[in-house]
Amino acid sequence: MTLVGFISAGPPCVNLYKKSSWDVNPARKCSIDVDPRWNKLSASRSSDYMGCIFEVPVPWLSKVKSNPTNGSMQVYCSDYPRPELENTINFLEAARLSASFRDCMRPNKPLVVIIAGAGLAGLSTAKYLADAGHKPILLEARDVLGGKIAAWKDKDGDYYETGLHIFFGAYPNIQNLFGELGINDRLQWKEHSMIFAMPNKPGEFSRFDFPEFLPAPFNGIWAILKNNEMLTWSEKVKFAVGLLPAMIGGQSYVEAQDSLSVKEWMKRQGVPDRVSDEVFIAMSKALNFINPDELSMQCILIALNRFLQEKHGSKMAFLDGNPPERLCMPIVEHIKSLGGQVQLNSRVQKIELNSDRTVKQFVLSNGSVITGDAYVFATPVDILKLLLPEEWKEIPCFQRLNKLVGVPVINIHLWFDRKLKNTYDHLLFSRSNLLSVYADMSVTCKEYYDPNRSMLELVFAPAEEWISRSDSDIVDATMIELAKLFPDEISADQSKAKILKYHVVKTPRSVYKTVPNCEPCRPLQRTPIEGFYLAGDYTKQKYLASMEGAVLSGKLCAQTILQDYEKLVSTALRDPSAEMFVA
Repeated sequence: MTLVGFISAGPPCVNLYKKSSWDVNPARKCSIDVDPRWNKLSASRSSDYMGCIFEVPVPWLSKVKSNPTNGSMQVYCSDYPRPELENTINFLEAARLSASFRDCMRPNKPLVVIIAGAGLAGLSTAKYLADAGHKPILLEARDVLGGKIAAWKDKDGDYYETGLHIFFGAYPNIQNLFGELGINDRLQWKEHSMIFAMPNKPGEFSRFDFPEFLPAPFNGIWAILKNNEMLTWSEKVKFAVGLLPAMIGGQSYVEAQDSLSVKEWMKRQGVPDRVSDEVFIAMSKALNFINPDELSMQCILIALNRFLQEKHGSKMAFLDGNPPERLCMPIVEHIKSLGGQVQLNSRVQKIELNSDRTVKQFVLSNGSVITGDAYVFATPVDILKLLLPEEWKEIPCFQRLNKLVGVPVINIHLWFDRKLKNTYDHLLFSRSNLLSVYADMSVTCKEYYDPNRSMLELVFAPAEEWISRSDSDIVDATMIELAKLFPDEISADQSKAKILKYHVVKTPRSVYKTVPNCEPCRPLQRTPIEGFYLAGDYTKQKYLASMEGAVLSGKLCAQTILQDYEKLVSTALRDPSAEMFVA
């Protein structure tokens, strides 16, 4: 048996006392024995459905070091290997779009494109415009990159983030971006599983394990069939029958379900309510921070399509550190290396217009103005709506934006005085009334690794009723929920594990709330205003309101600007006041 990355679920480094160590995952323990004399590693692994003992050569055994103080050894383990994504249709499609920017003819007159917002959508727009030989100037209102993936360092040197971000195998444009920047090694891939807490069995988890030996969608079907803790066989069959139209009808069927909430669709398809209670409440909160009675079924079906149609689609990876430094800065460095600019603390206060209602310039909050050949708004939709000029508000494209409203979300970080045992090196679905997903970042992320203390990062959702509450109220409510997930280790009164510190990050308007009938309101990247473009995961693109959707929207925005190149150049040479705008 070949061992490739399977002894990796523990922390990045594991102390071996008496040549033996145990995985932090109680359901997947892995005993490790190292014999430097024979350059071999022996291990026994057990899980819910298999057990094995094997011995393999370890070429990296040179990384095993003795500790002169206590005689123990230290092994620097690897994460699960990066899945083979390059041959999937979606990855190749994304790669072709990326290549089109690098391979296009260099412009005689590079466009100066002003972009508001340095989240992933703005960074992506600027990156691909720079690849095509143009000069993006990226403006960020805050002093930190990333938008909805921003993070900050506290006085102790610890990071706290805007959200808990997971990079799926089904994110082809994100995966291409990492490869283009040469930072694939910054993704820490986890085992191919989805892990749910069991509210009726405090402290226990239920797993959906996707086998490597089966292609999609059979690996997903296997994972569902092998799990007998959450759904009965009858419920599984009824759910499968309900999903048949989506499997047969494809994308056109998926798009047609936008008029129905998850709950309405389940009822129409004859799927038992318990399927929603057991699976889709957790999934809805993870995808859009709201419950199934509000979420459009289209959102769920898009995710299922990606996860079930691609073998590695539902595989998850964590970034190995804080997103601004580990992901955003490489993009910025790439943009600057090609002649682009990125300016922090540059908030757009007003979009000033010409007489024909095209954009004359962006006025910044410090009073300065900035002009270009084209303008992009890559901010969240709520910020765009606040800054829309009065002259544009009656245009149907912008009127429809009123339907798109950001959903409140809260991200919580709790540092404990001890290492929690009832956790995994993975994303966990809490299935709590107040919590969505969480992870022990002291285990899952190299930069945040701590051998002695846990740091839980949790998404508090739905958050609408809590966004105005105090941080201490939110933490107290979270501890009550955590006492159910860690009954032997955490109590609400902190008589067990104690909180050393916490950070609560509130986002009053995050991704747009994907309620039914939102799809027709999503705008294209090209607006009716000549020279004014949009990027953001709320704009038209085939993925969810997600990091993947943001990156793809930026690529589509850059592509649209290139298509309009001749028109933009000719417009820059004429007097804008000579023509009147026609809606």
